[in-house]
Amino acid sequence: MAAKRRLTREDLMPVAEYARVRQERRKALVAQKRRRRVEVGPVATFHFENYDSMWLQVQEMLYIEKGGEAQVEDELAAYNPLIPRGDELIATVMFEIDDPARRKAFLARIGGIEESAFLSFAGETVKGVPEADLDRTTAEGKASSVQFIHFPFTRDQIAKFRQPGTEVTLGFRHPEYAHMTLLPEPVREALAQDFD
Repeated sequence: MAAKRRLTREDLMPVAEYARVRQERRKALVAQKRRRRVEVGPVATFHFENYDSMWLQVQEMLYIEKGGEAQVEDELAAYNPLIPRGDELIATVMFEIDDPARRKAFLARIGGIEESAFLSFAGETVKGVPEADLDRTTAEGKASSVQFIHFPFTRDQIAKFRQPGTEVTLGFRHPEYAHMTLLPEPVREALAQDFD
Protein backbone atom coordinates (compact mmCIF):
# COMPACT_ATOMS: atom_id res chain seq x y z
CA MET A 1 0.00 0.00 0.00
CA ALA A 2 1.39 3.41 -1.00
CA ALA A 3 2.06 5.89 1.79
CA LYS A 4 -0.38 8.77 2.18
CA ARG A 5 1.12 12.06 1.03
CA ARG A 6 -1.44 14.64 2.11
CA LEU A 7 -3.79 15.24 5.02
CA THR A 8 -7.32 16.33 4.22
CA ARG A 9 -10.21 17.34 6.40
CA GLU A 10 -11.73 13.91 5.77
CA ASP A 11 -8.69 12.23 7.38
CA LEU A 12 -9.28 14.01 10.68
CA MET A 13 -11.39 12.82 13.59
CA PRO A 14 -13.88 15.11 15.33
CA VAL A 15 -12.22 16.50 18.48
CA ALA A 16 -14.62 14.71 20.85
CA GLU A 17 -13.95 11.38 19.12
CA TYR A 18 -10.19 12.00 19.16
CA ALA A 19 -10.33 12.80 22.89
CA ARG A 20 -11.66 9.27 23.53
CA VAL A 21 -8.78 7.56 21.68
CA ARG A 22 -6.08 10.17 22.24
CA GLN A 23 -3.95 8.23 24.73
CA GLU A 24 -3.88 5.02 22.68
CA ARG A 25 -3.17 6.90 19.42
CA ARG A 26 -0.28 8.80 21.01
CA LYS A 27 1.10 5.61 22.57
CA ALA A 28 0.91 3.76 19.24
CA LEU A 29 2.92 6.47 17.51
CA VAL A 30 5.68 6.52 20.16
CA ALA A 31 7.25 3.27 18.92
CA GLN A 32 7.11 4.45 15.29
CA LYS A 33 8.65 7.82 16.20
CA ARG A 34 11.50 6.10 18.08
CA ARG A 35 12.58 4.51 14.79
CA ARG A 36 12.46 7.93 13.10
CA ARG A 37 14.48 9.90 15.67
CA VAL A 38 18.25 10.48 15.47
CA GLU A 39 20.52 12.50 17.75
CA VAL A 40 23.37 14.35 16.01
CA GLY A 41 25.97 15.79 18.36
CA PRO A 42 25.21 16.87 21.90
CA VAL A 43 22.12 19.05 21.36
CA ALA A 44 20.49 18.32 17.96
CA THR A 45 17.75 15.77 17.37
CA PHE A 46 16.28 14.96 13.95
CA HIS A 47 12.66 13.81 13.98
CA PHE A 48 11.88 12.43 10.52
CA GLU A 49 8.24 13.21 9.78
CA ASN A 50 5.63 11.21 7.89
CA TYR A 51 1.88 11.16 7.37
CA ASP A 52 1.24 9.53 10.76
CA SER A 53 3.33 12.04 12.75
CA MET A 54 1.67 14.98 10.99
CA TRP A 55 -1.81 13.48 11.44
CA LEU A 56 -1.16 13.28 15.18
CA GLN A 57 0.29 16.81 15.24
CA VAL A 58 -2.79 18.28 13.55
CA GLN A 59 -5.16 16.32 15.80
CA GLU A 60 -3.22 17.51 18.86
CA MET A 61 -3.34 21.15 17.75
CA LEU A 62 -7.10 20.92 17.19
CA TYR A 63 -7.58 19.16 20.54
CA ILE A 64 -5.41 21.58 22.55
CA GLU A 65 -6.33 24.89 20.91
CA LYS A 66 -10.02 24.08 20.40
CA GLY A 67 -10.25 26.47 17.44
CA GLY A 68 -12.96 24.40 15.77
CA GLU A 69 -13.62 24.31 12.05
CA ALA A 70 -11.92 27.67 11.49
CA GLN A 71 -8.59 26.21 12.70
CA VAL A 72 -8.58 23.13 10.41
CA GLU A 73 -7.41 24.83 7.20
CA ASP A 74 -4.57 26.64 8.97
CA GLU A 75 -3.31 23.41 10.52
CA LEU A 76 -3.48 21.53 7.22
CA ALA A 77 -1.61 24.36 5.49
CA ALA A 78 1.06 24.37 8.22
CA TYR A 79 1.68 20.63 8.43
CA ASN A 80 1.03 19.20 4.96
CA PRO A 81 4.39 20.53 3.67
CA LEU A 82 6.11 18.31 6.26
CA ILE A 83 4.72 15.05 4.84
CA PRO A 84 7.25 13.46 2.45
CA ARG A 85 6.02 13.34 -1.16
CA GLY A 86 7.71 10.07 -2.15
CA ASP A 87 11.05 11.46 -3.32
CA GLU A 88 12.29 13.08 -0.12
CA LEU A 89 12.82 12.76 3.60
CA ILE A 90 11.69 15.59 5.87
CA ALA A 91 12.95 16.26 9.37
CA THR A 92 12.04 18.56 12.20
CA VAL A 93 15.38 19.37 13.84
CA MET A 94 15.39 20.55 17.43
CA PHE A 95 18.33 22.12 19.25
CA GLU A 96 17.66 21.40 22.90
CA ILE A 97 19.57 23.26 25.60
CA ASP A 98 17.83 23.72 28.96
CA ASP A 99 19.83 26.69 30.19
CA PRO A 100 18.38 29.87 28.56
CA ALA A 101 21.66 31.83 28.53
CA ARG A 102 23.61 28.91 27.05
CA ARG A 103 20.86 28.28 24.48
CA LYS A 104 20.82 31.94 23.39
CA ALA A 105 24.63 32.01 22.99
CA PHE A 106 24.63 28.72 21.07
CA LEU A 107 21.84 29.76 18.65
CA ALA A 108 23.62 33.07 18.03
CA ARG A 109 26.66 31.11 16.72
CA ILE A 110 24.90 28.64 14.41
CA GLY A 111 23.13 30.92 11.95
CA GLY A 112 22.61 29.16 8.62
CA ILE A 113 22.91 25.69 10.11
CA GLU A 114 19.75 24.67 8.26
CA GLU A 115 21.74 25.06 5.02
CA SER A 116 24.47 22.66 6.19
CA ALA A 117 22.54 19.45 6.93
CA PHE A 118 23.33 16.40 4.80
CA LEU A 119 22.85 12.66 4.33
CA SER A 120 25.73 10.65 2.80
CA PHE A 121 25.57 7.02 1.65
CA ALA A 122 26.94 4.77 -1.12
CA GLY A 123 28.97 7.57 -2.71
CA GLU A 124 26.00 9.97 -2.69
CA THR A 125 25.37 13.16 -0.71
CA VAL A 126 21.89 14.60 -0.31
CA LYS A 127 21.99 18.20 0.90
CA GLY A 128 19.27 19.45 3.20
CA VAL A 129 16.97 22.20 1.97
CA PRO A 130 15.24 24.35 4.62
CA GLU A 131 11.44 24.58 4.57
CA ALA A 132 10.67 27.74 2.61
CA ASP A 133 7.80 28.98 4.80
CA LEU A 134 10.03 31.52 6.58
CA ASP A 135 13.69 32.28 7.23
CA ARG A 136 14.80 30.44 10.35
CA THR A 137 18.03 32.39 10.73
CA THR A 138 17.63 36.07 11.58
CA ALA A 139 19.47 38.87 9.81
CA GLU A 140 21.73 39.00 12.90
CA GLY A 141 22.73 35.37 12.32
CA LYS A 142 20.73 33.77 15.15
CA ALA A 143 19.25 30.36 14.29
CA SER A 144 15.86 29.14 15.44
CA SER A 145 15.89 26.25 17.92
CA VAL A 146 13.50 24.40 15.58
CA GLN A 147 14.30 23.83 11.91
CA PHE A 148 12.37 22.01 9.15
CA ILE A 149 14.66 20.40 6.58
CA HIS A 150 13.84 18.56 3.35
CA PHE A 151 16.24 16.03 1.81
CA PRO A 152 15.35 15.72 -1.91
CA PHE A 153 16.47 12.45 -3.55
CA THR A 154 16.95 11.37 -7.14
CA ARG A 155 15.61 7.95 -8.25
CA ASP A 156 19.15 6.53 -8.16
CA GLN A 157 19.73 7.86 -4.64
CA ILE A 158 16.45 6.32 -3.46
CA ALA A 159 17.49 2.92 -4.83
CA LYS A 160 20.85 3.12 -3.04
CA PHE A 161 19.32 4.32 0.25
CA ARG A 162 16.81 1.45 0.19
CA GLN A 163 19.48 -1.25 -0.01
CA PRO A 164 19.48 -3.20 3.28
CA GLY A 165 22.61 -2.51 5.31
CA THR A 166 23.47 0.72 3.48
CA GLU A 167 25.63 2.84 5.79
CA VAL A 168 24.04 6.29 6.04
CA THR A 169 25.69 9.30 7.70
CA LEU A 170 23.53 12.20 8.88
CA GLY A 171 25.09 15.44 9.97
CA PHE A 172 25.88 19.13 9.72
CA ARG A 173 28.77 20.84 7.95
CA HIS A 174 28.65 24.03 10.01
CA PRO A 175 31.86 25.53 11.46
CA GLU A 176 30.22 25.84 14.91
CA TYR A 177 28.40 22.48 14.86
CA ALA A 178 30.12 19.98 12.58
CA HIS A 179 28.64 16.81 14.04
CA MET A 180 27.52 13.63 12.32
CA THR A 181 26.25 10.16 13.17
CA LEU A 182 25.48 6.87 11.45
CA LEU A 183 21.80 5.97 11.13
CA PRO A 184 20.98 2.74 12.96
CA GLU A 185 19.72 0.14 10.47
CA PRO A 186 16.16 0.14 11.93
CA VAL A 187 16.02 3.90 11.31
CA ARG A 188 17.30 3.58 7.72
CA GLU A 189 14.74 0.83 7.17
CA ALA A 190 11.88 2.96 8.55
CA LEU A 191 12.90 6.01 6.49
CA ALA A 192 13.20 3.92 3.30
CA GLN A 193 9.43 3.45 3.52
CA ASP A 194 8.92 7.18 2.90
CA PHE A 195 9.86 6.73 -0.77
CA ASP A 196 7.57 5.68 -3.65
